[in-house]
Amino acid sequence: MISADPLHPYYPTDASITGYAPNEFSLLKLLSTASIGTTTLLGAIFVLISTLRPRLSKADRIAILWFFLSGTMHCMFEGYFMLNHNRMASAQDFFGQLWKEYALSDSRYMTADTMVLCMETITVLVWGPLCLLVAHTIFTQSSLRHPLQLTVCLSHLYGDSLYYATSLYDHYVHERPYCRPEPFYFWVYYFFMNFIWIVVPLYYFVQSVKAIRNAFDRLAATSAGRKAQ
Repeated sequence: MISADPLHPYYPTDASITGYAPNEFSLLKLLSTASIGTTTLLGAIFVLISTLRPRLSKADRIAILWFFLSGTMHCMFEGYFMLNHNRMASAQDFFGQLWKEYALSDSRYMTADTMVLCMETITVLVWGPLCLLVAHTIFTQSSLRHPLQLTVCLSHLYGDSLYYATSLYDHYVHERPYCRPEPFYFWVYYFFMNFIWIVVPLYYFVQSVKAIRNAFDRLAATSAGRKAQ
């Protein structure tokens, strides 16, 4: 029996993707619009930080930008997927077309895959707001920064590892690939765009571990000094 669903460009080719409609925007328009929008937003935040907190170190300003970017993407872009996962294949708004482009590297976003949907829902409702809270703690120089930063970075490391593991397991064990065979989709979309959220969180995770360790070392030294008196 021939499926009534329109043909789609996603893998596996037998994936049930109802109502697929090709993107109306070109790839250049999608990526340039996203890049300009992101750069403008981060530029405005950087100027605002520099104006309100001129004594913040450059490293802290960059950290604020990173966690603000992560939180915004989680809450807005991934939040779009959470709310619209049942109509992704036919979406023609900007975020919808971006998701359809990215899904060429992971069709699970077109099929409302259970693991992906649950992972993204937790990311939107928990880790996104926590990223924004971490950015605020850095801005205010709060003592809660490193416990919260360590927590959200660990969540990114775990989430990305699970994301890679489940898709690669299906690919090599079940012989069910979700990514198109062209290297561009695997290495640029699937690997690189997600690997960023391993490398950068790993850096800030180690930073927080060192900061907490140093704080306890100073506390222990202070306590030992008091006992010696």
